[in-house]
Amino acid sequence: MIDPLRRLRPRRSRLLVALVVVAFPTMALSTLVGIPPAGARDDYRWPLEPRPAVERAFAPGAHDWLPGHRGVDLAGSDGVPVRAVGAGTVVFAGQVGGKPVVSIEHGNGLRSTYEPVVASVERGRLVTAGQIVGVLRVGHEGCAVEACLHLGLRRGQTYLDPLGLFGGRRIVLRPDP
Repeated sequence: MIDPLRRLRPRRSRLLVALVVVAFPTMALSTLVGIPPAGARDDYRWPLEPRPAVERAFAPGAHDWLPGHRGVDLAGSDGVPVRAVGAGTVVFAGQVGGKPVVSIEHGNGLRSTYEPVVASVERGRLVTAGQIVGVLRVGHEGCAVEACLHLGLRRGQTYLDPLGLFGGRRIVLRPDP
């Protein structure tokens, strides 16, 4: 017997995808670009308390090899606690180019990096969102305030704007110039 709905199933799938994109554009777009949707921001916390001012925004180079700012600089003070933005595993806690750095791999493929931060956790340690992972130190180049936390975010080799974790930026697609 021929299934009369067989021809309708592909249309129904495309209709469902279109409906999700129209009804939940933030969720659909967030999934496409790899940053958790705004509703997921409850799983992520600012690394400094109270919520810090952004001293320098995310501005990646047009290509991987071109200069850019692949993270955000958050205003802080020397010695303030730095917290994990989300739950995960500490994959690095040490010096890079003479600067103290902490990196955390999150279960969803994201990796957050904190600099200059003297670690209070060691590699392999599981951390929760908001857990103190170290203290901020002065010395981040280009910082106009006492101390800046450089917060980076990657998925694989792709750098992402960390403010997307906190719902701090609305992502807008625009055509190439």
